[in-house]
Amino acid sequence: MRIVDAHHHVWDLSVRDQDWITDDELAPLRRDFALADLEREVAAAGVAATVLVQTVTVAEETPELLALAAENHFVSGVVGWTDLTAPDVADELALLRELPGGEKLVAIRHQVQSEPDPLWLLRRDVLRGLDAVAAAGLAYDLVVLPRQLPAAANAAFLVPHLTFVLDHLGKPPVATGELQPWAQDLHALAALPNTVAKVSGLVTEARWDSWSPDDLRPYTGTALEAFGADRLMFGSDWPVCLLAATYGEVVDAAEELTADLSGPERAAFFGGTAERVYRLG
Repeated sequence: MRIVDAHHHVWDLSVRDQDWITDDELAPLRRDFALADLEREVAAAGVAATVLVQTVTVAEETPELLALAAENHFVSGVVGWTDLTAPDVADELALLRELPGGEKLVAIRHQVQSEPDPLWLLRRDVLRGLDAVAAAGLAYDLVVLPRQLPAAANAAFLVPHLTFVLDHLGKPPVATGELQPWAQDLHALAALPNTVAKVSGLVTEARWDSWSPDDLRPYTGTALEAFGADRLMFGSDWPVCLLAATYGEVVDAAEELTADLSGPERAAFFGGTAERVYRLG
């Protein structure tokens, strides 16, 4: 079975600060994380390919990530950032595709979770930008909080020709064990055929020092009911996952949580969905 890690990051603090790493509890992340560090982890876990995802809303970051991808054989795709509200967003996307590594640009993402406007995704200029992403043949990664899932579903309905990829299952409240209204809103999003989701980032939504796969099971089970394995993809969320688990522990948890799936379903979850949606390779 070919495993694709559909969600990870890298950063070099000497190049650019990660201004979201501010709380004391995030202190372990305040250092550099390079692809060379990750390469050892993916090799040990039997991961064949990865998707590198943006972290900051800075235009310079995406060309840097594309250049890294161009030089590293195991990075098959990049989820970058560009200003969706810019009048020339289509031109900017075209320019990114022409850069070194530009052929590995597979999607665009914005930190919607940080937007004060709960309906940011439904703004006219944002919807126009999402149209441009679709026209460029790219997907759009949704990084949202549970309360923003209804707006995400509305956006997916309004831009049906764009594939929306929900990161981290919309960050459900794993630590408290609550399911609603997250589960209901996840089902509403999944009812739209142009949506898929990543089973990623769940260990850091759980209790960092005491989680187990059983804590994650109600959420992965809900996602499997809503999307089916062929519309879910595995992601490590490395290095953020290190706050709660090693890379290997995240892979092992995903293996345990999908043990009851059929062979074809596991193949889709661990690689096929990501390869199809992101058009990897």
